[in-house]
Amino acid sequence: MSRIGKLPIEIPEKVDVKLANNLLTVSGPKGELSRELGEVVEVVVEDGQIEVRRPNDSREARSHHGLVRSLVANMVEGVDQGFKRQLEINGVGYRAKTMGRYVHLELGYSHPIIFELPEGVSCQVERQTQVTLESADRELLGQVAAKIRALRKPEPYKGKGIRYSDEVIIRKAGKAGA
Repeated sequence: MSRIGKLPIEIPEKVDVKLANNLLTVSGPKGELSRELGEVVEVVVEDGQIEVRRPNDSREARSHHGLVRSLVANMVEGVDQGFKRQLEINGVGYRAKTMGRYVHLELGYSHPIIFELPEGVSCQVERQTQVTLESADRELLGQVAAKIRALRKPEPYKGKGIRYSDEVIIRKAGKAGA
């Protein structure tokens, strides 16, 4: 039995959960998320809890049990509290600013990069080098943060680039000069 899959998910008061034809819709104060659930596991909503059960012990059912439970738990937490991801920009002249649905980034290239945020993701820039992304959808938030980081990955010699705030960059020694 999956240790994660067997745990029930508590539904907060402000969150509404609907299940119809393997389409789970979760709505709350931060927005509404829906996900198509496969036929491999069954999701039951009762008594203020969501349970993920597997009908048999097939390899596919075992592998989806914990995954589906984690995805549903992230949906419930996202519409209730939301998720945040912080990025730090390091480098001389590297900066960011928001312009509506766009993030304007200057990362040492010959041109500025204008990154369009997808629907459901918001951005705040503090001190031109601290970027905070917020969303109810954890998966989408992680993808957007990874795309922004990929525009200028942190390099190991001076640490210049975009990194996650909790990421540790292992620094290398430079040339062994005389």
